[in-house]
Amino acid sequence: MKYIDFSRPGRVHFIGIGGISMSGFAELLKNKGFTVTGSDAHSSKITERLETLGINIVYSNKAENIPAECDAVVYTAAVHSDNPELVEAKKRGIPCLDRAEMVGDIMLHYKRNFSVAGTHGKTTTTSMMSLVLLQAGLDPTVSVGGVLDAIGGNVRDGGLDNMVIESCEYTDSFLKFHPTHAIITNIEAEHLDYFKNLETERASFRTFAELLPETGLLVIGKEIPDHEALFSTVKCPVITYSNHDTSADYYAADTVYDDYDCGSFTLMHKGEPLFKITLSVPGEHNVANATGVCAMGLNCGIDEKDIQEGLKSFKGTERRFEKKGVFGGVTVIDDYAHHPTEMKATLNAALKYPHKTLWCVFQPHTYSRTITFRNEICEALSLSDKIILTDIYAARESDPGTISSKMLADDIKAKYGKDVYYFSSFDEAENFLLVNCQEGDLLITMGAGNVVKIGENLLGM
Repeated sequence: MKYIDFSRPGRVHFIGIGGISMSGFAELLKNKGFTVTGSDAHSSKITERLETLGINIVYSNKAENIPAECDAVVYTAAVHSDNPELVEAKKRGIPCLDRAEMVGDIMLHYKRNFSVAGTHGKTTTTSMMSLVLLQAGLDPTVSVGGVLDAIGGNVRDGGLDNMVIESCEYTDSFLKFHPTHAIITNIEAEHLDYFKNLETERASFRTFAELLPETGLLVIGKEIPDHEALFSTVKCPVITYSNHDTSADYYAADTVYDDYDCGSFTLMHKGEPLFKITLSVPGEHNVANATGVCAMGLNCGIDEKDIQEGLKSFKGTERRFEKKGVFGGVTVIDDYAHHPTEMKATLNAALKYPHKTLWCVFQPHTYSRTITFRNEICEALSLSDKIILTDIYAARESDPGTISSKMLADDIKAKYGKDVYYFSSFDEAENFLLVNCQEGDLLITMGAGNVVKIGENLLGM
C-alpha cells in the first residue's frame, strides 16, 4: 500500500528529521503540499533551514510529539523500537514507515528512476548524473547524500519524469526502492556490522539489480570481481564501464590530469572514440564515475554536448574533497572518506595537489569497521607525510574495548615509520596543527563523523 501519495498530500511526522536524507525528503513533501512535522535530538543548520520553510520541529523524543492528526510517521534506521514517538504512533494505529519505505513510495510517482548504488562513489556519481540531466533540460527530481551547490542543498524538487537518487545498501535499504535505471559503481566488503560477509553483500546487490524492469537499464563497473554473476538474472540490458579496461563497453582512454589532478579523457565505446570529457574534480576514481554517467546518459538519449557540459560543471559536493579555505598559507580540504579504498583515492588525489607537506587528520568511523580494516586503514594513512588520529566516531555502536585510535597510531609508527600523533580532543589537535603546520602545507580532514569541525575551527568558520 502506498502511504505517501502526491495526489492526496497528508500529514507526515519525521522522527530524526535532521538527517541528511530525512531532511531532504521532508522538504520535498513540504513542497508537494504535505503538512510536515518532525523531531530531532538537537538543533542544526539543517533543522533551522527546515524551520524557515514552515516545518515545526521539536527537539526531544516524547510521545506527545506525534501530532493529534497524523497520516504517517517516518523514522530513520537509528530509531529503536522503544522510541516513545514510534511506540505512540503504533499504539494509535498510525502507519509507520522506515526511511527506505518512504523513499520507495515516493519513487512510484516518477516515470524514470535513476538509482546510483555501490560501496564508493554514490554521492559523486548521483551528483554528476543530476547535472547531466539538468544540462539536458530534463528537470530531474534529485536526492543526494550530500550538499550539492548546483541544486542548493541535498534535494531538488523537479518534474515527475526523472528522479535521480543515491541508493545505499546498508540494512538492505535500496531493496525497498523502485529503480528503472541503475548504476552500480563498485562492490567491496563494507557495513559488516549488518552484512555477514562480502558474499551476503553481493547477494544484496544482485537482488537490487533484479528490481530493474525489462524496459530499464543497468550500468555496472567492469572492475567488480565476477560482475557477470550480479546480473545473470537481470531482465534489462546491461552495460559495463571502466576508467581503463578496454574490454568494457565504455571506457576512458588517453587520460591526462592537470595540476590539481582533474582528469580529461576520451570516451571510448567498444574500441571507437566518441568524444572528450574534461572534469573539474580530482582523482582517477572520478574518471571512473564520469565514465559510468556517460554510459547511462548516452543510452538514455542525452546529447553528448549536454553530457560534456554537465560533467564539466560539476565542482564537487560538500565533504567530497571540498576545499574549505586557507589559514596561514595552509590549504584545508575536507573529505568524507572512511573506508580504506576511499581513503587511498582521496590521499592519492591530495598527493598530486600542490603542497609542501601533506597532513591528514583522520577520525575512524565505527568500531566494527576499524577492527575489520585495521591494517588497510593504516596502509592508506601511510600515504600522508604527517598523520593525526582522533578518537573513533562510534555512530550507532558501543565501544567493545578492543580497538582504539591510539592502537592505530602505534601500528602506523611501527610499520611505516611515519610521524603520527593521537589526540583525545579536537582542541589538542587544533592547537598542535596551529603550531606545526607551515605555509604551503596541505591539510586533509577525513572521516564520516564530525572531524570536519577541526578544519572549520582552524579557519574560524
